[in-house]
Amino acid sequence: MEAFIKKEAEEKSKEIKLKADEEYEIEKASIVRAEINSIDVLYESKFKKASLAQQITKSTIANKTRLKVLATREQVLDDIFENAEEELKKISKNEKSYKPVLVGLIEEAVLSLLEKSVTVRVRKADLELAKSAAEEALKNFEEKAKFSATITFDETNFLDPEIAGGVVVINGTGKIEVNNTLEERLKLLSEGALPAVRLELFGPSTTRKFFD
Repeated sequence: MEAFIKKEAEEKSKEIKLKADEEYEIEKASIVRAEINSIDVLYESKFKKASLAQQITKSTIANKTRLKVLATREQVLDDIFENAEEELKKISKNEKSYKPVLVGLIEEAVLSLLEKSVTVRVRKADLELAKSAAEEALKNFEEKAKFSATITFDETNFLDPEIAGGVVVINGTGKIEVNNTLEERLKLLSEGALPAVRLELFGPSTTRKFFD
């Protein structure tokens, strides 16, 4: 009887130990899984943050580079047109080449107004040459407009002597004026030629989808 009881006790002890070991393994596996999940979540969070930080850094560098390139391009264009403006100032120094320019500027302005009487303003230094140019411009105008006109020069209100040259032509009522100074013509030319100059210097834009 004592042996039987002892055997039963040993079997029960083994059963309890096996069950305890099984529960221990289950609990251990559960804890390990939880820790692994926690590590995975932490790693994923850190990875996302690192990836986001990397994207922000790349974007920041790309934007800074793009802005630097744009600023450099704008400086190049500014230099081109500044040089052109300096060249303008040389035109009026040579009467032989400057007079045809004045003829064209006066004729164009008078044709745009199409009035029988206009007033012309010039730099004081250009007055005599402009008067001579106006005679030729008026002849060309009358041939095209088929009516005669008179050109008067404002000899009290001259254009700024610092400008490169050209004319301002005012209609009979004084309410409409055509600015045909060399600076204004360069400005208009610059605005019109800017897209072509950009294309010639820098090639097609990689971000532009449509072209004229």
